[in-house]
Amino acid sequence: MSYSPLFPTAEFATSVAELHALGDAPLALLPELAFVGRSNAGKSTAINLLTQRKRLAFSSKTPGRTQMLNFFAVQDDAPLAERQSCAYLVDLPGYGFAKTDAMTRDRWDKLVGGYLFERDTLRGVVLVMDARRPCLPADEDLIAWICRRHDLDTFRLHMLLSKADQVGTMEGRAALARAERRAEELPMPTSVQLYSALDRRGLDELREAAAQILQEPGEDAADAGEAEPDPSVPTAGH
Repeated sequence: MSYSPLFPTAEFATSVAELHALGDAPLALLPELAFVGRSNAGKSTAINLLTQRKRLAFSSKTPGRTQMLNFFAVQDDAPLAERQSCAYLVDLPGYGFAKTDAMTRDRWDKLVGGYLFERDTLRGVVLVMDARRPCLPADEDLIAWICRRHDLDTFRLHMLLSKADQVGTMEGRAALARAERRAEELPMPTSVQLYSALDRRGLDELREAAAQILQEPGEDAADAGEAEPDPSVPTAGH
């Protein structure tokens, strides 16, 4: 029997400032889901809404200031007395900041780029992008790090188009279509949605996507008898 992550149980686990320190961090071998996006894109807010916690993940008003990997442990939905940690949500430093020195940018590449490329327990990434400006060059640089992974057949990318409340219906549809076209070109399973932290539009969809990503590979197939493709996730390969 499999159990889904119970996001409201999330608690801070640890912070890591250097990639080489991950091996010594007090982290169990559990699946991880990382949230990443341009500075101030709303990734910390997305984590807080997902976990129903106001200040679990912190954001800085100064782009590029937060330069650590922040891990939050979530428990499974087993009966209360049997619950245990089953996964980590990871808040990554933002990118795309214009006023940061070359040394800080290089450190970002080593820490975040290295984590995205090398981390074996990382199951997927929620890429938070402003619905008014999706798939900017900095977003493509982030995607390029992911595309270097060796496990793209099981790895998943979820594009979260935030601030949907700030675009009209037609503009939102155009942004969604643009991101979906890009998703079809990628070598890993990729899903796309509109989302608003203000009116919580798309929150249930985000919760479902996050839970699916954190499931063990083959877990659904074992429960159901055989694996069925998910028609809601556009996939493509080069």
